Amino acid sequence: MTQPSTPAADAGLAPPLATAPAPAHDPWRAFSGGAATGPLAEVLALDDFQRLAERRLPRAIYGYVAGAAETNSSLDDNRRAFADWGFVPRVLANVSQRDLGTELFGRRHSAPFGIAPMGIAALSAYRGDEVMARAAARAGIPYVLSGSSLTPMEKVIAAGPGSWFQAYLPGQPERIDALLDRVERAGFETLVITADVPVAGNRENNIRAGFSTPLRPSLRLAWDGLSHPRWTLGTLLRTLADGMPHFENSFAERGAPVISRNVERDFSKRDHFDWSHIARIRRRWRGPLVVKGLVSPQDAALARQHGADGIVLSNHGGRQLDGAVSALRMLPAVMDVAGDMAVMMDGGIRRGSDVLKALALGARFVWVGRPFNFAAAVAGEAGVAHAIQLLSAEVDRNLAMLGVTRPGQLSRDFLMPRGPVPL
Repeated sequence: MTQPSTPAADAGLAPPLATAPAPAHDPWRAFSGGAATGPLAEVLALDDFQRLAERRLPRAIYGYVAGAAETNSSLDDNRRAFADWGFVPRVLANVSQRDLGTELFGRRHSAPFGIAPMGIAALSAYRGDEVMARAAARAGIPYVLSGSSLTPMEKVIAAGPGSWFQAYLPGQPERIDALLDRVERAGFETLVITADVPVAGNRENNIRAGFSTPLRPSLRLAWDGLSHPRWTLGTLLRTLADGMPHFENSFAERGAPVISRNVERDFSKRDHFDWSHIARIRRRWRGPLVVKGLVSPQDAALARQHGADGIVLSNHGGRQLDGAVSALRMLPAVMDVAGDMAVMMDGGIRRGSDVLKALALGARFVWVGRPFNFAAAVAGEAGVAHAIQLLSAEVDRNLAMLGVTRPGQLSRDFLMPRGPVPL
């Protein structure tokens, strides 16, 4: 069930963020049937989008989005970590006046979650970056544009005012400065620096699925497209009709085309990037600065020392170091050193209960990636709006059943590790 549009949304403006709207759903809906119609009627949870997207997307594109590194041990553990905690709900608490609104860096959002940065989203859905940015803005939650995106950042911020920008940076001050100048001119207020990609992860799944960046024309890739005509007609050909997409936002200048037999992407000098560059960025960047892709309490302390306003605990969705610990498992230890930084996390969140477990362990906000990419692939902006509404409804319903009315009331008291109870 999507939220109704407003005059501000219809004009392409971000909705007011001074107050958070009440969830637009009925928590008793399950007793009278689902609210969605058409192809979204069978989508009752975020995982349903992945099943539908696997049928719609070519193997190469689906494999890129769904896959992780090596044996997928970190990807799998991101989900297991949530199952290791059980809720301890309170009852008879009068939870009739619930409010999911969450403040972050002076802005109030309608829910305690946002859409994480995902590269190459425009190959999953036609104008995928704009689709997700616009849906997020209309719903009153933040969207983070990936530096590996195919849509110029200027178009995305116009579609979704209030979006954040995420950068992969080389250890080259002149290239960093040029990109920051462009991001600032475009109108982004919050900058996210991803810190866990000094080199590429060993994503064997990409090779097996026939994916590469840029994509290399081949008979296998052509057959992949022909065997998925809805994607070929609805996404690929419409995208190519607008012109060959390029990696638009890795640097201040335009990058490589997304389809090429000979051109290579520029990943140079990322292994030179270190904390001294974060300090330089802090001196230049006037808005909120977030460091993403750390799980170590020691690194969280360093981020605080170097002036970060927030951190996103993350193992990159299991796509970098296979075996890296999940963000959720590290939350309690990081909270001990975080001070007044906004601690956020991503990885493995698929249900409203996952969101609330992360908040109860100390996170102020959480980010969800793959499900929104799949939602865009299945039904464009309507799919993303439906996904936002599904997750919001779950968060709201579970808040009530936990016996609280606001995310900020959650604490470790509402959780217990699963397993034998000590005598």
